[in-house]
Amino acid sequence: MGSGQVTDWQGKHVTVAGLGVSGVPAAKALHGLGAKVTVVNDGDDARAREQAAELEALGVTVRLGDGTAPDSGSAAGLPGGTELIVTAPGWRPDNPLFAAADAAGVPVWGDVELAWRLRKPGAADWLAVTGTNGKTTTVQMLASILEAAGLRTAAVGNIGVSLLDAVLGDEEYDVLAVELSSYQLHWAPSLRAHSAAVLNLAPDHLDWHGSMEAYAKDKGRVYEGNRVACVYNAADKATEDLVREADVEEGCRAIGFTLGAPGPSQLGVVEGLLVDRAFVENRQKNAQELAEVADVKPAAPHNVANALAAAALARAYGVPANAVRDGLRNFTPDAHRIAHVADVDGVAYVDDSKATNTHATQASLAAYDSVVWIAGGLAKGATFDELVAGAAGRLRGAVLIGRDRALIREALARHAPEVPVVDLERTDTGAMLQAVQEARGLARPGDTVLLAPACASMDMFANYNKRGDAFAQAVRELGA
Repeated sequence: MGSGQVTDWQGKHVTVAGLGVSGVPAAKALHGLGAKVTVVNDGDDARAREQAAELEALGVTVRLGDGTAPDSGSAAGLPGGTELIVTAPGWRPDNPLFAAADAAGVPVWGDVELAWRLRKPGAADWLAVTGTNGKTTTVQMLASILEAAGLRTAAVGNIGVSLLDAVLGDEEYDVLAVELSSYQLHWAPSLRAHSAAVLNLAPDHLDWHGSMEAYAKDKGRVYEGNRVACVYNAADKATEDLVREADVEEGCRAIGFTLGAPGPSQLGVVEGLLVDRAFVENRQKNAQELAEVADVKPAAPHNVANALAAAALARAYGVPANAVRDGLRNFTPDAHRIAHVADVDGVAYVDDSKATNTHATQASLAAYDSVVWIAGGLAKGATFDELVAGAAGRLRGAVLIGRDRALIREALARHAPEVPVVDLERTDTGAMLQAVQEARGLARPGDTVLLAPACASMDMFANYNKRGDAFAQAVRELGA
């Protein structure tokens, strides 16, 4: 089961590590191809038992509560006869199961690798997007642009639509817009995209990767073997370094995007227009207008950068300029991504609950001149000094919620001591309403009350969606 396509799966013993959104489709697909599939899963809750019953009815063996769990220290039992492991993205590389596989000479693939290997002859090209922040929005913008060009496409990958379903289903695509996480890229050694973008790099998931270097290296895998374009962020040198280090096909180009005026082989912004100096005749002298900044919704700086990255990938695929404009105009961002909720008494209320790390929050704060900031939650090992120091001049006030709010409070005391801070201890369902009421008391007409927590939500909410919903509901109660 080396690097080539596997054409005959009949009777091959494959172990799938983890159920969840990637494991179940992988197990079904492999079983359908004739493989003998065993699923090992650390959890043994109601959801896992439901998924296990569904797979067992097909003839798949499932081991729940298995010691080969992502965080278990127990010796891994490699199911007998295993010839290949297909792992869910979240299983850490230091899992004992993978050490056992390595010792036995058994390869480990992720769900993305499996999908890549199972493509049919003449399958759709992949335009791939990774980065610490902005992946989902960029991939959705890209799919909207490709659709506007009349291409059969879908936004797939780490975004809700299984790549396996896209690759094995009956629907035929011309090109796929593929969101890839660092976890997925770690386990996808043979992936070779048509073109790819790394949007930005900031410390994230370091507990999983072990170091910033390992995290960056996994992100950089997206460029390996690119045929047409490696798209990088001109404002983030680390992304350009990854392009330099990548082994690409002859003739593949490095294409930068910038919020400033673009140089040759870049896309950028000139006088309120998105312009292309990469995919034009005589790029030393010529530029092609693609769209207006106002066509990007919302037109916050980091979101304009997302649009430029999406446009660069679409242009690399040969999409005309008017499709970039139409695709951006047709695009509606997902909820909880700098979503304007309402204006109350001359103050704008904006929900960016998706800003779950400092890098995303930094971009969010930079979009507004005067902000009452609602922040806090689970810090996941993050520090806040750099974030607060950079945003201090924009802060009218801060309202802090959640378990690790003291870390933000201390950073504010060090770097923005004049900014008034309200520290809310309560963690019940009414906490968000009180936070919004406190923010209203600090805000002046023309200000923005911004929920950009810089932290995960699970200390108080099921997920960032529920946190954003609570904020929006609280704002509606203010307006009423």
